[in-house]
Amino acid sequence: MKTLKLTLLAAAATLAMGGVAAAQESPVSFNVGVASDYVFRGVSQTDENPQVFGGVDLAIGEMGYAGVWASNVDFGDDTAAEVDFYAGVTPTLGPVSTDFAAIYYAYVDAPSGSDYNYWEFAASGTVPAGPAEIGAAIYYSPEFFGGIGDAFYYEVNAAAPLTDMLSLSGALGRQEFDGGGDYTTWNVGLGVAFNETIGLDLRYHDTDEDALGDIGEGRVVASLTAAF
Repeated sequence: MKTLKLTLLAAAATLAMGGVAAAQESPVSFNVGVASDYVFRGVSQTDENPQVFGGVDLAIGEMGYAGVWASNVDFGDDTAAEVDFYAGVTPTLGPVSTDFAAIYYAYVDAPSGSDYNYWEFAASGTVPAGPAEIGAAIYYSPEFFGGIGDAFYYEVNAAAPLTDMLSLSGALGRQEFDGGGDYTTWNVGLGVAFNETIGLDLRYHDTDEDALGDIGEGRVVASLTAAF
């Protein structure tokens, strides 16, 4: 479930790269990667197994963008993959860099009647704090994954360069559902930018909800991403 990071899987590495993708002359950019697990808001989407992902982004004018991103998933049924379609705008309001977007999460070979597919709408902003950045975001779905009704996700996050290649980032989030089952999640990690294309992210994820079972327990995830 690719939220507007785009995504947290390589957030620290992206910061260390210094916005290389945005500076490219071509309006089209690509990303591919592998990870030891696919964790979305503290919960494994691959049943604690490895992930392969990739996407394409299109810059539209000075502020707009659209894209598609895909990953394997494992929900213990026939669902084979997640494909996310998204579009948004990124206006700058004084010192605040904002992002307003719509995301559609689609699931390949999902069981009939599962109601896995859903929309989510997001608003986020970041402000500089010396060499670091501090941000906050809110996501809303009128009918969340599985058709369980309204859902909100709130997050605060921060990222800071440690060296030219190394950066530190983390986030604290709260997932709330219309029918209960709310939980808090957090992550912290180190990103390494090997060059302008390839980055490695090592991140610890956890939640406070025992009812999520093994897929919601604390874990370290390693992800390697190439953006070009």
